[in-house]
Amino acid sequence: MTTGIETSDTAGDQIKAAGTLMFLLTAHAHLPAPAVLLELLNVPGTYDFAWGLSIGLHDGLGHFEQWRAALGLDPAAVEHKQRGDTGWLAVTGLHTGIPVKVCGFYKLDPGDEQ
Repeated sequence: MTTGIETSDTAGDQIKAAGTLMFLLTAHAHLPAPAVLLELLNVPGTYDFAWGLSIGLHDGLGHFEQWRAALGLDPAAVEHKQRGDTGWLAVTGLHTGIPVKVCGFYKLDPGDEQ
């Protein structure tokens, strides 16, 4: 892990997050295919950043919920956000010690925009 917003020094620092990605894709091969980014994420409950996984789901909130439940991320921690005609649900947590962020995107009905 790194402290503050420092970045890691080598590609090898990403190995644990990449291994977690392979584990998740293997263990949950039956779930909808996500878009996955390996990136520096805030470690929940700290001011530290570490290499983690951002999992994006663009084909319905049901897919978001399947991944959230499979990763055991707290449903009470889910946040709703929106910008323009796009809304999304997001939740961040830890899985095998790696920060994981899951986002489910959807189009808002024209009457829903704020």
